[in-house]
Amino acid sequence: MTSRIEVQKLTDESFEVTVIDGDTGGGTGGATKSMHRVTLKASDYDRLSAGGIGAEELIRKSFEFLLEHESKESILRRFDLMEIARYFPSFEGDIKQRLSR
Repeated sequence: MTSRIEVQKLTDESFEVTVIDGDTGGGTGGATKSMHRVTLKASDYDRLSAGGIGAEELIRKSFEFLLEHESKESILRRFDLMEIARYFPSFEGDIKQRLSR
């Protein structure tokens, strides 16, 4: 099942991310969602994206990475984007590779 990832910019360095699984069209399956507050420092954004994409897209791609490694329920509710590398050391290299495609 593919998750839908919605990213809303709150401030220059703060974002709200909603991860939605399942049917949101009123079907019998029903949808489940999780909400997360993510900070992204300008220096980290510049290093990871080289300005090639918007911050929202960088966060969306980062959540795609996370969801390949854990369930949405396991993702911290509040964190700085670079905390991902503490749990998954391959994160920075992987995200740069994804952005270069």
